[in-house]
Amino acid sequence: MLDVNGEPFIDHQLQLLRDQGACLVVLCVGFLGEVIERHVGDGARFGLQVHYSYDGEKLLGSGGAVRKAVPMLGDSFIVMYGDSYLTCDYAAVQRTFLNSGKMGLMTVFRNHGKWDTSNVEYADGRILRYDKKQQIPAMQFIDYGLGVFQRRVFERFDDNEAFDLAGLYQMLLENDQLAA
Repeated sequence: MLDVNGEPFIDHQLQLLRDQGACLVVLCVGFLGEVIERHVGDGARFGLQVHYSYDGEKLLGSGGAVRKAVPMLGDSFIVMYGDSYLTCDYAAVQRTFLNSGKMGLMTVFRNHGKWDTSNVEYADGRILRYDKKQQIPAMQFIDYGLGVFQRRVFERFDDNEAFDLAGLYQMLLENDQLAA
């Protein structure tokens, strides 16, 4: 809800998603989520259909929040962080994911430690290493805040289990199921 250039940041995100061809958006919300829901409503003024998935009393983390929203999502879906505004081609990202045959995809950005701590080693179209806690000099990229997943990746977790997407990305990478 932070104001950016005269509008709440979420307005910019929803307009971007609409412009990228999205029709349905599920917002995973926690603390003060009702403020967001009052502002965004059903999404019609953005040309979108917006639904809400609330964490509840216990915060579920980024992965747990998506897991709770799974019943509202399709067989595969894009996840974008609430603090990200990414002008990449979302349709191309989705095509790359579908063509990969993998269970997940992480977009990466060449960062060189400039905007945040680089946490991805990427070469030849593949993520070689991802770690948010232990960085090495070969990590010149950062996870870009946009992922694509097959629904079944989340179905292995309990409905109200708290976990972070970083751990899920790590698990997918270890099992050679993470595209980039």
